[in-house]
Amino acid sequence: MLTGCRFYSFTGGQFSGAKTFSVEYFKPQTAMATPTYAQRFTESMKDLLLSQSPLKLRESEGDLRYSGTIIEYSTAPVAIQSGAAETASLNRLTISIKVKYENELEPDLGFEKTFTKFSDFDANQDLFTIEEELWTLINDQLTQEIYNASVGNW
Repeated sequence: MLTGCRFYSFTGGQFSGAKTFSVEYFKPQTAMATPTYAQRFTESMKDLLLSQSPLKLRESEGDLRYSGTIIEYSTAPVAIQSGAAETASLNRLTISIKVKYENELEPDLGFEKTFTKFSDFDANQDLFTIEEELWTLINDQLTQEIYNASVGNW
């Protein structure tokens, strides 16, 4: 007989016996983060949990709950080339998400943390033409890090 065990999944994760999760819309709290990006991030979080866990999605009040805000969405030059006129060869899109994670079955596992990821792109490219590609790269990293911090906490 085993005692003191937690529930684990073969896909990797500690679910505390949870059967459901919910993800609230992550509201943009910075001028550059659009509602379209906020929706895309929210859906990315749901997709990751559905694909990497045995949990079922609920619209609200899941056993595990994710909510938060987009607190940074910014671009800045990162690779400055010297010469007659200093110019950037690369720009960086940085996105920060403040996440509130609640575990209704084990409340002490809950947290509020900020997660930040970025992606560099050629300074000659217009951000708006490659923005969705950057969203995918950044969201993949952000959602995996949030997942690991919440249920991947072995």
